[in-house]
Amino acid sequence: MSKVGHGVAKVLGVKLADSVPYDNMPSYAYIEPEPTLADWFREHTPTSSQVGRYFYDLFPFLHWILCYNWQWFVGDLIAGVTVGAVVIPQGMAYANLAQLPAEYGLYSSFMGVLIYWFFATSKDITIGPVAVMSTLVGTIIIETQAKHPELDAPTIASALAIICGAITFFLGLIRFGFIVDFIPLPAITAFMTGSAINVCAGQVKSMLGETAGFSTRGATYKVIINTLKYLPTSQMDAAMGLTALAMLYSIRSACTFGSKRMSHKAKTFFFISTLRTVFVILFYTMISAAVNLHRRDDPAFKLLGNVPRGFKHAHVPKVNTEIISSFASELPAAVIVLVIEHIAISKCFGRVNNYTIDPSQEFVAIGVSNLLGPFLGGYPCTGSFSRTAIKAKAGVRTPLAGVITAVVVLLAIYALPALFFYIPKSSLSAVIIHAVGDLITPPSTAYHFWRVSPLDAIIFIAGVIITVFTSIEIGIYCTICVSIAILLFRIAKAQGQFLGQVKIQTIIGDYMNDEQKYRLQDIQFNQDEQSYRSIFLPVKHTDGSNPNIKMDQPSPGIFVYRLSDGFNYPNANHYTDHLVETIYQSTRRTNAFSYGSLGDRPWNDPGPRQRKGEVEDVSSKLPTLRAIILDFSSVNNVDVTCIQNLIDVRNQLDRHAHPEPVDWHFAHVNNRWTKRALVAAGFGFPSPRPDGQQWKSIFSVAEIAGSTIPDTADEARFNDVEGGYKKYPQTSEHERNESDASINRDRMTMVNGINRPLFHPDLASALHIATANRK
Repeated sequence: MSKVGHGVAKVLGVKLADSVPYDNMPSYAYIEPEPTLADWFREHTPTSSQVGRYFYDLFPFLHWILCYNWQWFVGDLIAGVTVGAVVIPQGMAYANLAQLPAEYGLYSSFMGVLIYWFFATSKDITIGPVAVMSTLVGTIIIETQAKHPELDAPTIASALAIICGAITFFLGLIRFGFIVDFIPLPAITAFMTGSAINVCAGQVKSMLGETAGFSTRGATYKVIINTLKYLPTSQMDAAMGLTALAMLYSIRSACTFGSKRMSHKAKTFFFISTLRTVFVILFYTMISAAVNLHRRDDPAFKLLGNVPRGFKHAHVPKVNTEIISSFASELPAAVIVLVIEHIAISKCFGRVNNYTIDPSQEFVAIGVSNLLGPFLGGYPCTGSFSRTAIKAKAGVRTPLAGVITAVVVLLAIYALPALFFYIPKSSLSAVIIHAVGDLITPPSTAYHFWRVSPLDAIIFIAGVIITVFTSIEIGIYCTICVSIAILLFRIAKAQGQFLGQVKIQTIIGDYMNDEQKYRLQDIQFNQDEQSYRSIFLPVKHTDGSNPNIKMDQPSPGIFVYRLSDGFNYPNANHYTDHLVETIYQSTRRTNAFSYGSLGDRPWNDPGPRQRKGEVEDVSSKLPTLRAIILDFSSVNNVDVTCIQNLIDVRNQLDRHAHPEPVDWHFAHVNNRWTKRALVAAGFGFPSPRPDGQQWKSIFSVAEIAGSTIPDTADEARFNDVEGGYKKYPQTSEHERNESDASINRDRMTMVNGINRPLFHPDLASALHIATANRK
């Protein structure tokens, strides 16, 4: 530090750490440099190439578009046309869920697939209207219109899309896609299952044509009760809806059966099954046209009605503070639904098809699609599970298939509106129920959750129940909050473990397969140092290891403690309380009899109750505390709270062992900033010996990179630097001359810095040094 810095520190009363000179060190010595604030900024400040890479990665199509070929185009064409044929009826049906005219579903379908491919990192995902998001949009529209009747549904929907898109786009630009990782699979599955049940229950009324005036936007259980209650009010729509639903399931079952029986025609059955929605809608549209051709003003059942040709609702969306404030309370739920379904689907198909998606870039893609979609009349859209599955099975090769889908939808917008008039609404409801029904989690998945983690299974079941008995929004909030609360509880109550040393050997042979020929009991444990290795296991075998194995306890007064789940402010007290409690139970105070009388003892250390004349403390046979070894293999970062907690415990244990010193050893410290924090708190150095005894400097060394002498790899890992010799366990020549020893020392260097002797690369070296320095 400069003289100016020292002067400022002196004025402010800041006590600087003493610098220790390390002059005239041997050639094999290594002084570990301390990271500085400049290093931190250097590590976290992007370089010009990284900035360029950032902007380049915003347009992933640049990675593959120049390699595009005819074979890819054929696969994209087939997949694009297939998805386009499916998205047309689904889009119009989902628009009905969103309380919007059918054409808005087509607009959203067109803009979603047209824009997404520019920013996509998934070739399979298909952006467009989906059932759950449409249901949520419909609920928001109804609630907003109750407060502001002057606002029409398309205005609210387009404003919601822009705001959700802007939020998602911003999160993607700052690369915050990792936030979806805080939502666990049970919460996502519960949300999808509960939402699917909600959507299906709400569509039964329309499918049956019930004329009762109950709302399908209430709690799911109420909707189910009212639907059953008013079954007698069903109309002719029930015939068109129920038979359409039965036909959809029959075609799928028949195709599944046929593909198994005739595997050589599996592709044909797949396309028939994929296009079943199109076939059913066309079939019932023809029946409807035949029945209602001459009674358009008084149809026998409810029809979709007029769908305008082209983009009649293209305009600049109206977005102001009044509209935003009207649905601001629903924005968190809308954004969560927008992203979690999309990311979950894209990750799933990425793993299946052997590629990796970038969640942050997918946020950008969702955001741009929803920002631009409303200019042509679109409402909030995201990834669709059913259409993504179809697209993947159809053999899609690149995201460019979305352009083909957009062309198909565009043709429908301009060429088929007259045909759309006769589509029965009950048949569209059947399409929704059939598509959404696949999102309901089967019991086998719930049982799998139970086998893996009973607590996660409970979260899943509770999430579904909450969604069914309240609403989709509350179900989302509850499952996410409960999951995060459990995560924090697990961190705060992480169980540290005291470790013992076990020597193990690796055997090769059919000892597990042929018990008659090979018997494990006949194996003699080879005591050669190179035939075994040491591992550290929990003393109480909480990891499920065999409790019958021989475990070597550390030397009396030495404790090896593993921090099992990080070390930070939520769990610092829990770790250290466990550590101190066990040490107090396993060791004795060195000044146990320093009190003049029993009344001089503090209230929290009353000592044992003794009879007159009895002077021996019951704990006198216990060892005194000598050293503590902390396994930091699971610790990446520390904070001020946990470091202060360590300081307090160190002071507490120093009083417990006074006047004997207690050394704190740290193994597997893998982050240099963690080392910096520990050094700032006074750790990493041996405690001064009251009797003036010199601390034994024992370090772990390794071969210097680039050494060409072949036998270096066989040399011992641990060397007594103070003693000035090395050990050669696998050589027939045990005596080396002085010149060879000097050459070998020049080829070795320390693993950890000589300035931080109590930081060790592993537990074995830490225990070795702690034991060597024990009196």
